[in-house]
Amino acid sequence: MDLRFGYPAVVDEVSVRLVAAVVLVIATVAAVGGLWWLYAALALDFVLRAAYGPRRSPIAQLVVRWLRPRVALPSRPTAGPPKRFAAGIGAGCTLSAAMAGAIAANSPSGSAPVATAILLAIGVVMVVFPALEAFAGRCVGCLIFARLIRWGAVSESTCLECADLTRRASAAAQA
Repeated sequence: MDLRFGYPAVVDEVSVRLVAAVVLVIATVAAVGGLWWLYAALALDFVLRAAYGPRRSPIAQLVVRWLRPRVALPSRPTAGPPKRFAAGIGAGCTLSAAMAGAIAANSPSGSAPVATAILLAIGVVMVVFPALEAFAGRCVGCLIFARLIRWGAVSESTCLECADLTRRASAAAQA
């Protein structure tokens, strides 16, 4: 299997929102059912998506091959680098949730409350963030990415479209 690193420069926003909807369903089931191991499965998908792009993500492939063809909306190109950054945030959150869940499930009662609180907080983030993306088209990771470009923490050359959007937003704010 060819596992080249890389994320496309441009992705379909409709597909991204459908991926977020699938993540939302899985994260909700994990949170409501106390199924911390589902976070481990999500973490693997996020890591694959962040490192190798949507071609290696089982969830993205499910969406592209099965769901997206059934949605009669035209393709809406959007910048890929912020989506990759968002996938990295998802990877970090779900890895943390999986670890906290394992600790909460397998530890003496003294440390379980802290792990449970961490798991609950991450569970809320993993429901709210994908819901914002899926239903409102608001990618929190993308907003953070744009802010990092504005602050100079991420080079504008990483995402020229993002840099342009950031400049347009700055100009609109000053007007």
